[in-house]
Amino acid sequence: MNMLSIDTPIGELTIKADDIGVTAIYFAGDTPPGIHRDSHPILNAAAEQIAEYFAGTRKSFDLPLHLADGFFKTVWVAMISNVGFGQTATYGQIANMVGSPRGARAIGMANNRNPIPIIIPCHRIMGANGALTGFRWGLDVKKKLLAHEGVQLISSH
Repeated sequence: MNMLSIDTPIGELTIKADDIGVTAIYFAGDTPPGIHRDSHPILNAAAEQIAEYFAGTRKSFDLPLHLADGFFKTVWVAMISNVGFGQTATYGQIANMVGSPRGARAIGMANNRNPIPIIIPCHRIMGANGALTGFRWGLDVKKKLLAHEGVQLISSH
């Protein structure tokens, strides 16, 4: 198992990769047991790019990803391609992008199952009215990522 842990402003992240690409990023507490700390070109590139992202010098990632094919992959690729640094989109907008205009809930499920957070920017996807909605790793982390990108959030009551 090729895995490497790095410290970030939102806590420890563990990157997992194979010879094709990054396969997962785990937040502290999510990491599977049996970590094998490794030096692997894809892991090293991912660690460097994530550090650059948090340093404010990188706005997009240029890494190979190894994702299972299917609807979720289509959603994740749409988010990467269409929702850049400092931007947000709604679940409905992503549903329209992937040709499933009534599929906002399916987009939410794809976000929940996102194996590579930050690189696949599920933190940039908002509720229909622009409100901050669910994030598997907690709304505090989502807020921190969005604030890092300069996104102004709608204050909730």
